[in-house]
Amino acid sequence: MPLAGFTARAAGGRLVAGLAQRAGNDGAVRRFHERTAERYAELLGHSKGVLMKAGQMMSLVDYTTFGTGGFAPYHQAMTRLQADAPPMHPDLVQEALAAELGPALSLFAAIDEEPLAAASIGQVHRATLIDGRQVVVKIQYPGVAQAIRDDLANTEMLATFLRFATAASGLKQDIRSVAREAAARITEEIDYHHEAAMITAFNDLYRDHPFIRIPTVIPELSSARVLTMTYLDGMDWAAAQEADQDLRNTWAETIQRFAYGSFRHANLLHADPHPGNYRFHPDGTVGFVDFGCIKVLPEYQRWRMVALNRALVEGRKNDMRNIMVQAGFFTADSDLTAEEIYQWQSDVLYEHTRAPQPVTYTAESIDRVVRGLFDVREPDHPVARMTAPDDQVMIGRLQLAVTSVCVGLNATLPVRAIVDDFDSTIEPVTDLGKKHHAWVRDRGLPTALEHHDHP
Repeated sequence: MPLAGFTARAAGGRLVAGLAQRAGNDGAVRRFHERTAERYAELLGHSKGVLMKAGQMMSLVDYTTFGTGGFAPYHQAMTRLQADAPPMHPDLVQEALAAELGPALSLFAAIDEEPLAAASIGQVHRATLIDGRQVVVKIQYPGVAQAIRDDLANTEMLATFLRFATAASGLKQDIRSVAREAAARITEEIDYHHEAAMITAFNDLYRDHPFIRIPTVIPELSSARVLTMTYLDGMDWAAAQEADQDLRNTWAETIQRFAYGSFRHANLLHADPHPGNYRFHPDGTVGFVDFGCIKVLPEYQRWRMVALNRALVEGRKNDMRNIMVQAGFFTADSDLTAEEIYQWQSDVLYEHTRAPQPVTYTAESIDRVVRGLFDVREPDHPVARMTAPDDQVMIGRLQLAVTSVCVGLNATLPVRAIVDDFDSTIEPVTDLGKKHHAWVRDRGLPTALEHHDHP
């Protein structure tokens, strides 16, 4: 659908909803929004492009936590886009593989016709190589790369869609940096050579790790639009949520160490940490399977992130403010005080480090994170008075998603001790922490507060 049609329908929706509300027909308003949400989800599901990817990003935030229930049907519909996109016909799959791989296609002994998943840019199939290795094959939808490039050439389209999302939720946000960063990550996602390089980078980083598992790229069966990697088995998210609580606690800590450890040791930020990307094992190990949305952090920004975290945990309020000025969140003459920033960060976003230990992640935990990051209806809210630098946009998404995963696992963890051992300011107290730090020493990796040899 052209952008004009998209925005016109949104405007029409507001008009119909307004008329129904004035007539006092709440049921009609609800049904109208439900039908409209379904139409948008169907549109985005078939678009196989930028707007569908943006819909997936929207689905990570449940706006009902703000009390703006008008967005609830849109959130519910968008949630399906995470892993329920309409798949390609099997004949089209074979044509795409033959066009991309040519004679190398003979290296497959079998390829499952039914996809494991179908998403915004491509779909994934289980396969077996002639040497017996079990693999998965990610196949990009024909024409999607050019469609996305054309979409992104219209720099206002993604921003307009994100404005619609925030307006529908009742929030007010400056989404320009979000749109720029989302566009950059989506541009990288359509190049499977880039994702292959990121998988290889993570595979090299986590070589011989005691509890983090990364697939291996099969380069001879990969191209710009086909990506083949070794298959990681394991339980899915639904099965993991039914496991014993001790095991769920272990998985939650493993995911935290991957999410927050990757940029502490190697400047790599995995910016798509939703449960569909994990494979859970009874021994506490976790496999990570999607590397299309990776942010490679410049060293000066990576170090500032860690330094900001330390200043917060240690209560150095003025240092916090100075680091945020250096990072570009606001200027030195901003009216935001060190006390306001500290209270916002510590009371809402980092409450788990200050609460009595250990801490159990609950639904209220995610509500507070969402409110702290997105609910800026009050003009004096700290987020409303700052602008996230492009390099920092994905940090909020990471924090929200990891907290959501921990809530889903109902995890109980010694969060303060884990945060401190992340930065090597104390010796680890958990078994996973001890194993991780022994691995770091064996590998000779830099620690969080050391300056990395990276641009």
